[in-house]
Amino acid sequence: MNRIKVVLEEKGIKQTWLAGKLGKSYNMVNSYVQNRQQPRLEVLMQIAEILDVDVKDLIVSNKSYI
Repeated sequence: MNRIKVVLEEKGIKQTWLAGKLGKSYNMVNSYVQNRQQPRLEVLMQIAEILDVDVKDLIVSNKSYI
């Protein structure tokens, strides 16, 4: 799972803008945002750079801490 949707909302950025910056279709970016498909690591790093956040801010950890 990723937090792309949350970060976009926090920054007030539209999916269409991100799609243009990535050179990907709106449908592909929407798949990432809705967690239907996960971006490759290279794409995730590119998204983090475009949004000016640490790549860790885009990832939901699946580890549970006791």
